[in-house]
Amino acid sequence: MVTNTAVDILLVEDNPTDAELTLRALKKHNLANYVEWVKDGAAALDFLFRRGDYAVRGNSNPRVVLLDLRLPKVDGLEVLKQMRANEPTRLIPVVVMTSSKEERDVVASYQLGANSFVSKPVGFEEFAKTVAELGLYWMLVNQVAPATE
Repeated sequence: MVTNTAVDILLVEDNPTDAELTLRALKKHNLANYVEWVKDGAAALDFLFRRGDYAVRGNSNPRVVLLDLRLPKVDGLEVLKQMRANEPTRLIPVVVMTSSKEERDVVASYQLGANSFVSKPVGFEEFAKTVAELGLYWMLVNQVAPATE
């Protein structure tokens, strides 16, 4: 989806079920008005750096990126690394939301500049509650740094 509307949440998730659950939970709490869902790391980088299908999107950055680690084409850690290495995306909050509970993934995510690491709960109710709490915090409570472009 190419949009000129400001995106509040960039959801980077290759699993359609997890993405749908995330979108439903955000919608239930009126937090899904401006969500862009991309299914791989390459598309996430294209979106963030306004390349390819996203070259004509608006100039604003998402308020938060919900980033899975295990992604096709470019993995989540590489997406995070490239975000932090570039001035326009350096300060965008990134919540790593993954099924991994491995310590090395947690450590690597924080070393690369993740703002939060959340292991996806297995059950639907827990998953929906976790996403809703994340959305409420990052969209309503957290103050975003001003754009540096």
